[in-house]
Amino acid sequence: MRTPDIAVTGLGMITPGGAGAAETWETVCAGRPVARRLPGLRGLPVDFGCPVEGVDLDAAVGGRKTWRMHRFVKLALIAARQAVADAGLDPERWDACRVGVVIGVGVGGVSVLTDNALRLHTEGPEAVSPLLVPMMIPNAAAGEVAIALQARGPSLAPATACASGATAIAVARDLLVSGQCDVVVAGGAESVLEPLVMSGFAKMGALSRRCDNPAGASRPFAADRDGFVIAEGAGVLVLERAADAAARGRHPRALLAGVGATTDALHPTAPDPQGRYAQAAVEGALRDAGWSPYDVGHVNAHGTSTPLNDAMEAAVISRVFPHWPPVTSAKGVLGHSLAAAGAIEAALTVLTLEEGIVPPVGNLDAPAAEFDLNCVTKQARSEDVERAVSHSFGFGGHNVVLAFQRGA
Repeated sequence: MRTPDIAVTGLGMITPGGAGAAETWETVCAGRPVARRLPGLRGLPVDFGCPVEGVDLDAAVGGRKTWRMHRFVKLALIAARQAVADAGLDPERWDACRVGVVIGVGVGGVSVLTDNALRLHTEGPEAVSPLLVPMMIPNAAAGEVAIALQARGPSLAPATACASGATAIAVARDLLVSGQCDVVVAGGAESVLEPLVMSGFAKMGALSRRCDNPAGASRPFAADRDGFVIAEGAGVLVLERAADAAARGRHPRALLAGVGATTDALHPTAPDPQGRYAQAAVEGALRDAGWSPYDVGHVNAHGTSTPLNDAMEAAVISRVFPHWPPVTSAKGVLGHSLAAAGAIEAALTVLTLEEGIVPPVGNLDAPAAEFDLNCVTKQARSEDVERAVSHSFGFGGHNVVLAFQRGA
């Protein structure tokens, strides 16, 4: 039986680049890095990041239940509502048991955990909040989105570190292909710009130490890259079978043509240096889509600005795509939003297919001499892209690649 085409019919984003898809797209296309020093991180070895600003999250979520939600949940809910509205769907009218929610989260509400751990230590167990567990657990985002949208199909929270948002989209595709759901709201959310997590990432050497130049710190594929910059945010896509979308008169923003996923099974944090299994994920996505490498007109890279990841990914891209398709990474502008990154970058890939524009890599004049890459630098580039891939790689060796095609 033929696998049904899967349509992306809605996009939602709330990122350091803007409180919606259009604002984020404008910031990324302008190549304006948004990292800055944060008062809450003062005194730490790394005291900067990329926060979501300029929006009152409580007001945007609305209602009287925001008190029970951690920041990452609010971000997920805002992006999900944007995506559903963009898809032209009304939760009051859909078949709720046929609607799924898949929101990838890597960490969860760490600030709630640390605050309550201090209360326990200083004041005793009676001071611990009864909301500690429901606010802390990573699946709180999927649960609250499902509650808000009255989506009563499967509700899942994949945690594959920095690949979580992409994994969520891959799982959504499976729910649609298997017939379990007719609509899936899928993406990722993260908010961990707080001292404990920042200190942990800094201690392991993963973060850029350019405290004197936060805006210039994230520089994917540059020779002098020295680590990533942590961001927060959420990205959500609405996916449906293309035939179902057409039946309700909805034109797809793009088609999710293929998915590839592998695991390095090598090291908790470092990628396979040769990128063998990341390459297998890319090739799996191409095989699933029925494409040759030469069909791909653009690569939205994971591009973290770390020495090991960028070297591995550059080698994979040059081996798989010898025709030199234009490459970008949004992390030079938006920073690395961990579990949200794969979903945000999937949404940006969809916009590239729609708009015919590949955004530049922030803070990059030219890729390192050893990288054989066609990176878009300094300004956005007009490109008639019909097919593109989006890479996501996560601690634990998780590799997920999504293949998108322009909407028919």
